[in-house]
Amino acid sequence: MNPVLKLLLEGEPLSTEQMGEVLGMSETQVAVELENLKEEGILMGWRPIINPDFGGDEIVHAVIEVKISPEREGGFDRLAERISKFDRVESCYLMSGAYDLLLIIHAENLKRIASFVFEKLATLDGVVSTATHFMLKAYKEQGYFIARPAAAEDKPSVSP
Repeated sequence: MNPVLKLLLEGEPLSTEQMGEVLGMSETQVAVELENLKEEGILMGWRPIINPDFGGDEIVHAVIEVKISPEREGGFDRLAERISKFDRVESCYLMSGAYDLLLIIHAENLKRIASFVFEKLATLDGVVSTATHFMLKAYKEQGYFIARPAAAEDKPSVSP
C-alpha cells in the first residue's frame, strides 16, 4: 500500500496544535476534549475517505444480508458481536425488514468473500441464511461524489 495513504488511514488528519489554532483553543484543551470524546465512546477513530477506484490495492467489497435466529437471553446481540469480530467484516448493522443483519465486508477477490460466507459465516449456529451482493461501482462515499463526468467520446453523436 502507498505509504502516504497508509499514514492517512492510520493517523489523525490534524495535530492537536493545528486543531487548537482553528478552534481558538490551546493544544492542551483540544487534547483533553479528544480524550473525553474517546472515553465517552463518541469518537471511535479517524479515517480518510478513499476513492475506491484509486485506493491502490484491488479490494472487493460486498454487502451480505444475514437472517439469524435470536438467542433466548441475548437476542441478536451475541451473534452480531461474534460475527463482527471477523477481520473481513468492516461494518455490521441490525436491520428491520426481510433480514436481521447487514454486513459490509472486503477481501482480495470474489473467491475469498465466497469462502468467508460458506466456511465461516453460514456455518455459525444461529445463522439461518445469507444473501451476498457485490459492490460493482461506487458513485458516492460517505457524502462525497466519486463518479466523474463522462468523457466526450462516451457521449453519442447527435445527428441533424
